[in-house]
Amino acid sequence: MQKRILVVDDDKMNLMRTKMILDKSYEIVLAESGREALEKLKREKMDLVLLDIAMPSMDGIETFEHMKENSIEVPVIFLTASGYEEDVKSAIKLGAVNYLKKPFRPQELLKRVAKEFEE
Repeated sequence: MQKRILVVDDDKMNLMRTKMILDKSYEIVLAESGREALEKLKREKMDLVLLDIAMPSMDGIETFEHMKENSIEVPVIFLTASGYEEDVKSAIKLGAVNYLKKPFRPQELLKRVAKEFEE
């Protein structure tokens, strides 16, 4: 059975690009906001979440905090275009398993995701 990955990003191009990269090996579910992601996580089983940090209304850190509050225990890899070390530190402190700086190379994304599923 294929692993299911929820990709959360407010940028449609980023969603499509990430889906194209991962589609051959994984089942990909897309969400365009933190709220949409939380709804999907409550209804469906996911094996991994790729979560953008910078999003309007509810950013990735807030979304991750809500996941924790609702006992949604799914590994999270943060995707960030921001070079802010504080964002990354906050994400790791909260329990993110990894992060990837955008724009990323397809091989790098595949490698990080595969590494997560090996553990």
